[in-house]
Amino acid sequence: MRVAIIGGGLQGVEAVYLAQKAGWDATLIDRRPGTPASGLCDDFVQCDVTAAARLDTALADVDLVLPALEDRDALKSLTRWARDTGTPFAFDAHAYAVSSSKAASNRLFEGLRLPMPLPWPACGLPVVVKPSGGSGSRQVRLLTETAQLQTFFPGGRISEQWVLQEYLPGPVHSLEVIGFKNQYQALQVTDLAMDAVFDCKRVLAPSQLPADLAAALERMALTVAGAIDLTGIMDIEVVRCGNTLKILEIDARLPSQTPLTVFGSSGLNMVEILGDLFCGRRKACPPPPAPLRGAVLEHVRVSAGLLEIGGEHFMATGGPLHRERDFFGADEAITNRKPGQADWVAALIINADDLAAAWRKRNRVIERIMRRYSVRQYLDFEPVSVASNRLN
Repeated sequence: MRVAIIGGGLQGVEAVYLAQKAGWDATLIDRRPGTPASGLCDDFVQCDVTAAARLDTALADVDLVLPALEDRDALKSLTRWARDTGTPFAFDAHAYAVSSSKAASNRLFEGLRLPMPLPWPACGLPVVVKPSGGSGSRQVRLLTETAQLQTFFPGGRISEQWVLQEYLPGPVHSLEVIGFKNQYQALQVTDLAMDAVFDCKRVLAPSQLPADLAAALERMALTVAGAIDLTGIMDIEVVRCGNTLKILEIDARLPSQTPLTVFGSSGLNMVEILGDLFCGRRKACPPPPAPLRGAVLEHVRVSAGLLEIGGEHFMATGGPLHRERDFFGADEAITNRKPGQADWVAALIINADDLAAAWRKRNRVIERIMRRYSVRQYLDFEPVSVASNRLN
C-alpha cells in the first residue's frame, strides 16, 4: 500500500507515523522543503498541488491520497484530480466545510439542541475569542475585562470572522468517529491538557471521564456525524462542566496528537482504518478493544538549562523531525534532537499497562532528561488564569 500524504506540517507528522506503523509506504508531498514530516517519510516530493499539471507525476502509482493540510485551494485541486483519476481521496468536502467554520458548526449544534458554551453577550466576561475559520488554538484569546474587549473590537463591532463564547475552565476531552453512509464507529475518548495559549500540550488515555459521560460524549459525536453525513473521520472536543459536556468544536479531518495516543492505548490505527475504508478493504471500523493500555503523549522543549512543557506549536518550527526509540525511557519520541545539540523539541510517546504506570514512567523520563541536560528550571504551562487578567 502506497499512500501520498499531502502536507508536511504536524498533521502530516501524524499521518506519516501511523501509515508506517500500518506497514505502508508513505510519500510526503509539500511545496516547502524541510517541513516537520519530511524527516519521517519514505519519500519526499516537493510540489505545489494547486498546479494541476504536476499532480499526475507527483501522485503516480499511489493507492490513496490523504490530505494533512487545510489549504482550500490545495484541497479543491486534489478533489478534482482524485475525481478525474478515480484515486481514493480520504476527504469529505461537505463535512470539512461545516467543521472548518466555527460559526457554521455552532449553528449545527444549536439545531441539534446539543449543549455548548453560551455565546456573547449572554455569557458576559470572561469570554473566549476564536477565529471562526481557525483551527486548533491559533489566535484564541481570553478576554477578562471590558477594556480588553473594546481594544480587540474597536467601536464594539464584532465581525463574523470571530466567535465569542463563555470561558469554561473544566477538563477537556476528545473523541474521533470514523465511517460513512450512516455506519459510524466512535473510537476512544482521550483527555487533553492545554498550555497557556490553549494549545494542547498533553494527551492521556484511557480517559478519566466517568462511564456515563463517556457514553454521552459518544452519543453526541455520533449524532453530529450523522447530521453532517460524514464520510471519513471527524473529532469532537468537549469541556466538562460538572455532570454536563459542552461542545467546543468539531474537525472533519485527520486530527493531530490524539491518533498517536489512541494507537498507543488501544492499538487502533486511524490512518490504516481510514485508508482501508476509502480503498474498500473494510466495510466497518472496529470498536476499541479491552482492556486499554495507558498512554501519554507530551510535548517538551529543552534549551539552556530549561525544560518546558507546552503545546504542539513547539514542534512546528523545529525543522525535519525523526523517530527515536527508547528516548530517555520513553517508548518513542518524534524529535529534532541531534548528537551534541543542546536545544531541541520532542513529542514523547509513553505507554504502559495502565495510565498510572504510564504517568510514573513519564515522570522518570522527564527526570532523566533534566539530569542529562543539567536542567535547572522546569515549566509546565497552564491556561491563563482569569484572575491574572493576562491577554496572550
